[in-house]
Amino acid sequence: MRYNNCIEWTICGWKAVMVKLKARAVGNSMGLTLTREVTDRLKIQTGDAVYLTEAPDGYRLTPYNPEFEKQMTIAESVMRRYRDALRQLAK
Repeated sequence: MRYNNCIEWTICGWKAVMVKLKARAVGNSMGLTLTREVTDRLKIQTGDAVYLTEAPDGYRLTPYNPEFEKQMTIAESVMRRYRDALRQLAK
């Protein structure tokens, strides 16, 4: 099962899109404004966390925590190993 979806539109079957973002000062930091089209594709709303991860070909922007997939893989392994015990506890 895959828990991380990245915004690689060609892999996801979408048309490849390049969006120009403008960096702006936000206090002592820099901020980027995402267009409505990008936020719709990412399925994010105001206040949602977005993760920027480094990749061999550049950077990826995703609304999914990259650590979550690792944690779920470990959890699934434990649940498979202790399936019978967990089933008994659920009764």
